[in-house]
Amino acid sequence: MNRFADKLSFFAVTLWVGGLWAIGYLAAPVLFASLDDKMLAGMLAGRMFVWIAYVGMACGLYLLVHRLAMHGASALKQGFFWAVLVMLLLTLAGRYGIQPIMEGLKEQALPKTVMESLFRDRFARWHGISSIVYLLESLLGLVLVLAPRRG
Repeated sequence: MNRFADKLSFFAVTLWVGGLWAIGYLAAPVLFASLDDKMLAGMLAGRMFVWIAYVGMACGLYLLVHRLAMHGASALKQGFFWAVLVMLLLTLAGRYGIQPIMEGLKEQALPKTVMESLFRDRFARWHGISSIVYLLESLLGLVLVLAPRRG
């Protein structure tokens, strides 16, 4: 493969994993610590999580295709390939499985906030699941960052 594709692969890892870490472990906590309006903090953090999910989907797909193009079927024997695939699946599960459930609970709670409603416990449970999924994704990102640079 050409050097541009290899550089783009490195950029995709940097963007995806760096974005996960910056949003999940820096920006979101700062929002909740700095804003008095926790609903606003949650809404802003939620929008950032949606955007990093889209970034992850694009980067994950590129990384899988690039790895298959570079190594063919032997890519299926590489930890890097499987880490990307699991990260991508976790991203999809969070964005299209967990987040819609949480949004539905927020809508059902109206006109109250979800944390002031009967749905509080269910929302907290799904938020916890979402946090675990995000943590697993972030840790798998460490595998990508530390992987040898072989394309």
